[in-house]
Parts: sequence; structure tokens; C-alpha cells
Amino acid sequence: MANAPATIIAGLIIPSRDPLFLGAFAFALVALGRQVARRGGDLRIHASAMCLSYIVLLTVFYVDNGKNLPVWRDLPVIAYWTLPALIGVPLILRVLVKHSLLRRQSRANSS
Repeated sequence: MANAPATIIAGLIIPSRDPLFLGAFAFALVALGRQVARRGGDLRIHASAMCLSYIVLLTVFYVDNGKNLPVWRDLPVIAYWTLPALIGVPLILRVLVKHSLLRRQSRANSS
């Protein structure tokens, strides 16, 4: 019980110093997507979780290595954090709306 405050403080400090903690979040998204697919759940949840995990991993990669990459080193640091999501989320939304398997499943669920 005495370690609880230290754990909370570490949980608040470590993410600000090391963006690699997001890898655990990406892993949780992959685990969610896999479980939904294995249990025959909603394909929209599966596709969203898997794609979002990829966006999180790209974000971590660019935050960690952006200063060493040719095009990325000229961009501001905020771009490392935002560009993967700004590009990836509209693509995910387009897939969720337009993909034939997802549309077919939503029609089957609504009727």
C-alpha cells in the first residue's frame, strides 16, 4: 500500500519523459482487436482497434526517431505527435464507411 503513491507519481512522470509507454497502449488495442475477431464480434471494432494501434506505433516511432529522419527533422516536434493521427484517422473513417465487408455486416446487424 505504501508503494501506491510512488506508482501514481511514476505513472505521471514517465509518460512525459518517455513516449515509448504508448507501446503498451498499442498492444492493448491489438489485443482488443484480436479478441473481437476471434469471438466473431463486430468487424468495425476489430478494424478500428488494429488501425489505431498502428497509428500509435507510428506516432511512437516518429516521436522517438523523428529528429534523425531526413524530412521529419525539419518539422516541429508537435508534427511528430499529430501527423500520424491526422493522416490515419480519416483513412480509418473512410474504411469504416466504404469497405464492403463492414457495410455488409452493418446491414445484417440492422435487419
